[in-house]
Amino acid sequence: MSPQIALSDPVFRAYFWIVLIFLAIAGVVLGVLRLVFKKETASMFKTYWSWILIAGIGFIVVFLGRIPTIVGVTFVAIYALREFAHVSGLYRDFWMTGAGYAGIVSVGIASLISNPRGQEPGPGWYGFFVAVPAFVIALILLIPILRNRARGELQRISLAIVGFVYIGWMFGHLGFLANARNAYGFICYIIFATALTDVAAFTFGKIFGRHPLRSEISPNKTWEGALGAFGVAMILPWLLRFSFPFFGAWQLILTGLIVGIGGQLGDLSISVIKRDIGTKDMAATIPGHGGILDRIDSLIYAAPLFMHMAGYYYPLR
Repeated sequence: MSPQIALSDPVFRAYFWIVLIFLAIAGVVLGVLRLVFKKETASMFKTYWSWILIAGIGFIVVFLGRIPTIVGVTFVAIYALREFAHVSGLYRDFWMTGAGYAGIVSVGIASLISNPRGQEPGPGWYGFFVAVPAFVIALILLIPILRNRARGELQRISLAIVGFVYIGWMFGHLGFLANARNAYGFICYIIFATALTDVAAFTFGKIFGRHPLRSEISPNKTWEGALGAFGVAMILPWLLRFSFPFFGAWQLILTGLIVGIGGQLGDLSISVIKRDIGTKDMAATIPGHGGILDRIDSLIYAAPLFMHMAGYYYPLR
């Protein structure tokens, strides 16, 4: 991955135009709703402008190459953990929060460097990457021992482990995909597909939604929205097959299942945490979207499942 390669890569260029066209169509639709049908679209336009900003930053980072992509994913994960720490109260414990940040940085380093013994092909130290959780969890468990404290430590330990593994390590798989031979196809597809599936769930839910999906977890989500999103996710691998032309029918089906089910599980998992804490959004970082963690929650499941599925069938590097 590099700017020179991106400019000549047909997959990167295809996604650039696909996203641009989608955003243009969405802008026209919102304009028609506002000017012709006199609908109140202020909140929708706020979300729309945020989508433009997110897409622009995402394309710039991926365009700049492998290292900026991994560093960018690492910074997003750090900021998402910061949001999680603040809403959960973990931020009050400097050492536990610090261990989570250190773990995220370690995931980024494992994605950047190569195996020092040269036992793995290509960049990225996969062996260290998959072992990072063991070291970080050991560090988190060591903290109360070093400070000779027991009362109230279980909650802090649990929050720190969940925060690091769920946000830092699982989401960090998106950065490790930058080391793949087919990096542009994998990264552009998984980001675009999860985002479009999120939009499909919202759209189908608004139009057809009647039956709550999980009323105690996310009251606004419906079975109709979930099934609509699942249908879109199952179709996308076939429509965007140029992203991974070496995938067979079985891998395309698995890709659809990963995005269609995994993406929605990621969203619902964050909703469980927010409901228990008693907050609607993790933060107000992105207008119309909530926090960084609210925006990346679908990728937290989809990215690792997709990476390991692709790596099982084909050499990633």
